[in-house]
Amino acid sequence: MITLRHVRKEFGSQTLFKDISLQINDGDRLALVGPNGAGKSTLFKMLLGQEEPDRGEVQIRNGAQVGYLPQERAKFSDGHVLDETLAYVKNPDGRVVARAKGILMGLGFKIEAFDKSVDSLSGGWAMRVAIARLLAQEPDLLLLDEPTNHLDLDSLLWFQEYLRSYHGAIFLISHDRSFVNAVCRGIVGIEDHDLKLHPGSFEHYVQMRQAERERLEASFARQQEEIERMQEFVDRNRARASTAGRAQSMIKRMEKIIRIELPPESKKVRISFPQPQRTSIRVMTLKNVQKSYGALKVYQGLDFELERGWKMAFVGHNGAGKSTLLKMLAGVVEIDSGERQLGLNVKVGYYSQHRTDMLQANRTALDEAYACARIGQTETFIRTVLGTFLFPGDSVFKKTDVLSGGEKSRLALVKLLLDPPNVLLMDEPTTHLDMASVEALVEALRNFEGTLCLISHDLYFINSLASHVVHVDQGRVRVYPGNYEYFQRRQEQSNIEAAGLLSEPKPLPSRAQQRDQVRRSEKIQTMLTRWRSRIAELAKEYENPTAHSDFARLKAIGDEIRMLQEKIRQQESHLQGETDI
Repeated sequence: MITLRHVRKEFGSQTLFKDISLQINDGDRLALVGPNGAGKSTLFKMLLGQEEPDRGEVQIRNGAQVGYLPQERAKFSDGHVLDETLAYVKNPDGRVVARAKGILMGLGFKIEAFDKSVDSLSGGWAMRVAIARLLAQEPDLLLLDEPTNHLDLDSLLWFQEYLRSYHGAIFLISHDRSFVNAVCRGIVGIEDHDLKLHPGSFEHYVQMRQAERERLEASFARQQEEIERMQEFVDRNRARASTAGRAQSMIKRMEKIIRIELPPESKKVRISFPQPQRTSIRVMTLKNVQKSYGALKVYQGLDFELERGWKMAFVGHNGAGKSTLLKMLAGVVEIDSGERQLGLNVKVGYYSQHRTDMLQANRTALDEAYACARIGQTETFIRTVLGTFLFPGDSVFKKTDVLSGGEKSRLALVKLLLDPPNVLLMDEPTTHLDMASVEALVEALRNFEGTLCLISHDLYFINSLASHVVHVDQGRVRVYPGNYEYFQRRQEQSNIEAAGLLSEPKPLPSRAQQRDQVRRSEKIQTMLTRWRSRIAELAKEYENPTAHSDFARLKAIGDEIRMLQEKIRQQESHLQGETDI
């Protein structure tokens, strides 16, 4: 459908792509990953014809329809929500209109919102209309730039399932690895100004990339040893007439060696929250709290306790009151009645979903950092912290109103780091961060000894951190121990019990049934071993550089690997089911 051949792209003295080639075929599901500034959005613009390559060509199949979702600021006319959703559909009939309404509801819109003007919506809700408009259009290829940034968890899960059954091809940029793994079948990584395609999950991509790096480093080390040995020979023999000829021959051999170059390691955010002052066991309590917005009653008689060391994820439908609860705990929204009690030595830090709420437009990044620094923290120290969050050199003098979304998110983290709280309340902290920054934040929060409450649509982020899940539903709050996966299992079990569908305990199998079960298990284990061996063979073929000139073969390898992985998953689930009998 789309082919890039030997494309080079530069901006001034900066080279984004040296010589990249890529083929996107019908039905492909690919994620584009790479650090901030590597050129992901620029590559999308070249695919759309908004940027021209300096060299090479971008070809699009005649008649192919490409739909694009920008990361921010989609363009609309002054129409209503439903009208804008159908704007790219010619002569929509009743079936198409019904499907568009279903898409809007899946993305969190209520029926009464269909007639609202898009101009009256917040930026996040307007971006949901942009997503709905693309899905209603049904283009042959969806180009999605951070499509989950403006979704809550419920709408993200709906969107994820919709994309899994989408008929066209998908090429997306996302920092959300759970979303990537659920939707995509391959990863296109930007590495050293080049593109490398890896079939499988994001974790498989990381493993393959690490293995490639280790092989390259080993080859580099061997070559350096050989060059040193040859140089020692030249140094010993070039001064003597009897061996000068041999030394000269060795010099010529050295000159012909194609030197292995190690690509530079990507710069990564390094986050480490200083361990805070210890609080009392009971960190915060809400007692009999009432909260309304006009006629809308959000909470009535709410009781809630937060204990030291808990890491809690707030989940619930859009509009359930998650952000309101977080803001009441933070003290940035006043309660109408009731009590908010803080424990001993409690210091609260609030990380807003809207980064502009935490930053002043007329300040530089350095000014913002200074404003929250502790007494005694020098400019050198503050600039060092900013540097670790990828604000090197004079970039600290950039005004906050010109910072990118990722830069604003990192600066907000700097402010928390310079004066760390012991109770950290975070609303969508991963928005606009790349995968490496999300991973760094996860690691830092795992080691954070204070108390954490968070709202996030990133399942990887939640499952990596949550010790408890707080389910917010129509003004009621219920706490579940464990991460989101455990919470989902509890919800599914509750739904089964509520429907009266919980099956009776199964009788113990007979000896004959047990023997049959053992034979079946042994047969399955044999198949699993054979399939895993085949995956290893395919992976080895995939690693061969000569294979990368044959896109059809690459796709066939990726399809077979995914097919075998799915077979393994199904059979392992079958084995687990038999062991549970």
